[in-house]
Amino acid sequence: MTLILTTKILPAAEATRPAAECLAAGGLVAFPTETVYGLGADGTNGSAIARLYEAKGRPSFNPLIAHVPTLEAAQRIARFNDTAFKLARAFWPGPLTLVLPKTADCPVSDLATAGLETVAVRIPAHPVAQAILQALGRPIVAPSANRSGHVSPTTAAHVRDDLDGRIDLIVDGGPVQVGVESTIVGCTGTPILLRPGGTPRAAIEAVLGTPLARQPAPVQNGPLAPGMLASHYAPSANVRLNATELRNGEALLAFGPPLPGAPAGRTLNLSPRGDLIEAAANLFSHLRALDETGARTIAVMPIPTAGLGEAINDRLRRAAAERPAP
Repeated sequence: MTLILTTKILPAAEATRPAAECLAAGGLVAFPTETVYGLGADGTNGSAIARLYEAKGRPSFNPLIAHVPTLEAAQRIARFNDTAFKLARAFWPGPLTLVLPKTADCPVSDLATAGLETVAVRIPAHPVAQAILQALGRPIVAPSANRSGHVSPTTAAHVRDDLDGRIDLIVDGGPVQVGVESTIVGCTGTPILLRPGGTPRAAIEAVLGTPLARQPAPVQNGPLAPGMLASHYAPSANVRLNATELRNGEALLAFGPPLPGAPAGRTLNLSPRGDLIEAAANLFSHLRALDETGARTIAVMPIPTAGLGEAINDRLRRAAAERPAP
């Protein structure tokens, strides 16, 4: 593991050029997107990507999303069909990732695509991410900026807590807005929802005029796209879903009016008013905070599955899944 004495943190207003220079030199840079903070590496640099996997402790079979600034840049790395163009024009820039066949001369490292003939590509909407992408002029692969399997980061402080001394630079752009990762849609044939996320399924289906194919079951190895591992986004504590009562010693992740007996100091509410957008933005930070209380189990109240609730429940199911053996 490459260790750095201190990971530098820069405010976004000062960071575009230093971040691009660091990435061009093979460094690792965490920066905000509208979904979560991403840990970026030059997508064409296999050595930098290997270091990224090492810094995250990420399984090498889990592919990465390549971020680009424009549709033209996306077409240099991926082959678009009519469906992909329709979705790109409707939702980019934004929290939607498309899995597409690579172009013949796709510059993205095979390590980043886990040896697949496809590449996951996204155009982020966040101005900081856009500025860094424009300055570098190459695709940036950027999974969430946390240790693999841990709760995803929504502030620069979350990144520091997980990766200080393991990466070169953190760009502090404040809290993110969406709070869950991008939706991933496979567009190599019939459009299929590979991972629910920040763009709701209903919005995608409205643009396509047809239902998305059913999401495949989570897997333990060889996923087709990022975020498909069965155990993922997990705090150290166990997670108990759809809790309607509290058990002795549990922390509580509430939604709407909290359960009777909610423990002081061990209760956080995703949205007291039952707002799924607010809940998505708070999900990962609240899981982190409850994990830090030392509770052995986090009880999670039921959350509706409509709209962003689908993505929230997907992340919670993965957080609650049986952990793979170390």
